[in-house]
Amino acid sequence: MTQPETGRAPGKAGPLSPEASPTAPSLPGSGTSGRSRRGEPRTYDFRRPTKLSREHVRVLQIAQESFARQATTILTTFLRAGARLELVGIEQFSYDDYLVTLPNPVFITTFTLEPLAGKGLLAYPLDMAMAIVDHMLGGSGRAEQPNRPMTAMESAITDHLLGRLLDEFAASFASITDIQPALNGFEYNPLLAQAASGSDTVMVATFAMAVGAREGEATLVLPFSSFAQALNNAASPQLSETALAKRKRAAEALTARLNLVPVDVSVRFAPLTVSSADLLSLAVGDVLLLRHPPDAPLEVTTNDVTFAYAIASNHRRRLAAAIVPTPYAAAKDTA
Repeated sequence: MTQPETGRAPGKAGPLSPEASPTAPSLPGSGTSGRSRRGEPRTYDFRRPTKLSREHVRVLQIAQESFARQATTILTTFLRAGARLELVGIEQFSYDDYLVTLPNPVFITTFTLEPLAGKGLLAYPLDMAMAIVDHMLGGSGRAEQPNRPMTAMESAITDHLLGRLLDEFAASFASITDIQPALNGFEYNPLLAQAASGSDTVMVATFAMAVGAREGEATLVLPFSSFAQALNNAASPQLSETALAKRKRAAEALTARLNLVPVDVSVRFAPLTVSSADLLSLAVGDVLLLRHPPDAPLEVTTNDVTFAYAIASNHRRRLAAAIVPTPYAAAKDTA
């Protein structure tokens, strides 16, 4: 998934598809270490790691494209005018980083996601929201629209349309999880839209939106934490017997190859701690007390991890180590 440039609105970085990038999706200031299609370097903030995998993006893309198709039909039917909603991309943001990409004022509606926790958010230009009301009242929508909050009547008219859109949103996400979204309210200042905490990770779907002759950008925001488990389940569908057999053969082949990988193994006495002065003063002929009990087995280690114990032995005139039970197991057997 591509990562938005700093200070750019979501979706400006171009369309996103699972094939568009070999890396996982990213957010401003904490994206992947790869490069965009235009060769521009991206930064990665390890304090905000990428959470959306390519599988997550693929599942979300299918649901959001379905929602866009149904929303286009509803807008065209309700407004009796040409309308279009087309998915541009899906990106990961912190909620604060997303808010700064929105203009002020802008039309924002928040909605609950029962039975999931958290809220969703849908935002698009205020003049387009006013033009939609104009169309629903029989107007052409071409006139200059007022730059102000909606009246009670305008809000009621918009409620009806948004209710239908949320129904289609729930139907589109049914393959991921069952939700019953409900409108929560309108806002026009992005900083006052309380849909999530500032540091929360959100999934932002960007749409190209057109109503009549007006064109703009709409964004649909969902909390990642609420959908994480459902996305993991949806990204791991039930496989056919053929696919399961192929996956099993691949796992067996990988295991067989891993069993042939050489590993460095050490047999050592118990580690000893000495002071820096003693270590620096060592000279030829000095005696360093190991403090290893004479009846204690040696440690068999790899990568500083002890996985067995052994005693010194020999095999065909070569020094060897015979594996013995762990001291704890031996003590238990003799108790």
